[in-house]
Amino acid sequence: MTTKSVSIRRARRDDVAAIVAMLADDHLGRTRERVEDPLPDVYYEAFERIMRDSNLQLVVAESEGRVVGCLQLAILPGLSSQGGSRGLLEDVRVASDCRSRGIGEQLVQWAVTEAKARGCNLVELLTHQTRIDAQRFYKRLGFTASHVGMTVRF
Repeated sequence: MTTKSVSIRRARRDDVAAIVAMLADDHLGRTRERVEDPLPDVYYEAFERIMRDSNLQLVVAESEGRVVGCLQLAILPGLSSQGGSRGLLEDVRVASDCRSRGIGEQLVQWAVTEAKARGCNLVELLTHQTRIDAQRFYKRLGFTASHVGMTVRF
């Protein structure tokens, strides 16, 4: 099944509630996010910080006027790999009723193309070890399990 028309664009402030709802729409997100009406100010403050940083891009997939997917791309300059920059994908989400329609693939392809255009020599991401479907999805798109990720929470 394919989506009629999906456009990928930079997120706007009025997209934040839809983005947070997608972030909260799984077993891990429900423990991390606060989907309330009104949405807590911390989300809008974070959105403004993202918009001010030229190395961060928060984009949404929109279909028929509705936000149905999102991702954040960070461009990380570095010294390793001969001074190459890398793209870091975060918060790739598709609305639960719109999955398996190619939207996630379009978002990731957009991010890879954007990272290349911005001079990155690789794109990497982390996905939680319990997100087996997400791991299969990324492998299908050419990503390989190459590192062990570790986290410290505060």
